Amino acid sequence: MSLLLPNRRDSIKTLAALGAAAASPLAFAQKPITVGVIYVGPRDDYGYNQAQAEAAAQLKKMPGVKVVEEENVPETAAVQRTMTGMIAQDGASLIFPTSFGYFDPHMLAVAAKYPDVRFAHCGGMWTEGKHPKNTASFFGYIDECQYLNGVIAAHMSKSGKLGFIAAKPIPQVLRNINAFTMGARSVKPGITTSVIFTGDWSMPVKEAEATNSLADQGVDVFTMHVDGPKVIVETAAKRGKMVCGYHASQAKLAPQAYLTGAEWNWLTAYTTFIEAARSGKPHPNFVRGGLKEGFVKPSAYGPAVTDAAKKQADGIKAQMVAGSFDIFKGPLKDNKGATAIPAGKAFKQTDLELEKMNYLVEGVIGSV
Repeated sequence: MSLLLPNRRDSIKTLAALGAAAASPLAFAQKPITVGVIYVGPRDDYGYNQAQAEAAAQLKKMPGVKVVEEENVPETAAVQRTMTGMIAQDGASLIFPTSFGYFDPHMLAVAAKYPDVRFAHCGGMWTEGKHPKNTASFFGYIDECQYLNGVIAAHMSKSGKLGFIAAKPIPQVLRNINAFTMGARSVKPGITTSVIFTGDWSMPVKEAEATNSLADQGVDVFTMHVDGPKVIVETAAKRGKMVCGYHASQAKLAPQAYLTGAEWNWLTAYTTFIEAARSGKPHPNFVRGGLKEGFVKPSAYGPAVTDAAKKQADGIKAQMVAGSFDIFKGPLKDNKGATAIPAGKAFKQTDLELEKMNYLVEGVIGSV
């Protein structure tokens, strides 16, 4: 793995530049292409699926690009049938299966049957020598925005108790919980984040119950990592609490309670893959980027956010964009007291070790 890492890091820089170039109209003066996009939930969920659908809507405006979509496709053999249909009936030559559970075995199985079709999965861990060359994974360093969420949350919290409603304890989710908590503790070292895992990506009843439970315990600022944050945002606002959003902006749902949020900009990744496919370039197998590369962005600040909070968050954001800010660096302990990252060690966002995260940091109340 270590032999591959430098090449993959270099490729991330190259692909970020490619993504920026792909956004220009000239980059699309190539052969027409049909692209398939598959969602695990509704496209208007104010969350994960909506963020992907907003990018797909932008693709439809590009000359020579036809987009076929299907929503509410479960992470079962159903998605294999959807992918196969898009290829056989619609002529799709590039498929975006966007949900985490689509990767293995579903996308990999269909990709093996259609070696001339390109597949790009959101969040999966594409590995050299293990996965087919016609498959890929893309993701963004949204933990940067969750760190900024934490900074804002700590400034605004009066109780010193934050809440995080999450679906499953997979590495991407743990990375967000940890970054949010570390951002908050950079402002107030004694602040805590209470975490409740609901068990799946869309569990509206459990999400409401978890929000009310944490509100009862004194939590006054919430964030989340579930597919559709709508229920959490609205429930927290009804309880008189504040919210930092996720995936897309939920400001419309609770204008006064909404502080800021961590949003995706998937168009950057989508255009990277489309440009390569239309020009006949090799399929970019591993695509990542953060604030600097335009893969993620913070939501606009809500009316309640103080000038001091904005100033501190904006300063850290500038450092992140400049590449001079490392979120995960030692000494760092997990919430059981063990050393997670030793003193003197710092992980860059491109370090694959972060995509294997299996712990919660000091300050998080909860367990994996």
